[in-house]
Amino acid sequence: MDQAEARTRLLDTAEQLFYERGIQSVGVDQIRTASGVSLKRLYQLFPSKADLVLAYLQRRDTRWLASLTGYADARPAGDERILAVFDWLNGWFGEPDFRGCAFVNAFGEIGATDPAAAAAVRAHKAALRDYLGGLLRRAGRPESLLDPVFLLAEGAMTTAAITNSPEVALRARDAAAALLTAAAPAAA
Repeated sequence: MDQAEARTRLLDTAEQLFYERGIQSVGVDQIRTASGVSLKRLYQLFPSKADLVLAYLQRRDTRWLASLTGYADARPAGDERILAVFDWLNGWFGEPDFRGCAFVNAFGEIGATDPAAAAAVRAHKAALRDYLGGLLRRAGRPESLLDPVFLLAEGAMTTAAITNSPEVALRARDAAAALLTAAAPAAA
């Protein structure tokens, strides 16, 4: 097994176990065993569990945002792209292994003790906020809508995890649509 394959196996396994069980409850030895990668190779690639956690969060950020933006950007320009974010969330929330936002979960578990993980979580949330801001700007919507729309998405993620209800995204979509309807277009 080469370095790239070992890294992929370790990150795939870490992502599954960390997301399913939580970061603190999963030990490096469990990841090693489940991945089939030797302990020596694991520590060559990730000298500490904190390094593995950071790599997991960074990779999940890239994949999560690519999936969301790919879905929304394929929709008609304007308000439909903004609302498509909530449609995508609804699909994600309905997945059988949905366990909430991995970044909120990570921050709750280790954010106070792992500054690098906390920074990765903040960067992920900033990237989502920036993406929503771009959608709003391109739709000619006022900047004042950014925080309410962002908070609807964030609140939907947390509420869906707690209630185990994907429909939360549709209620958040309805609220976002009402905000868009009530708001005047951005000044040119």
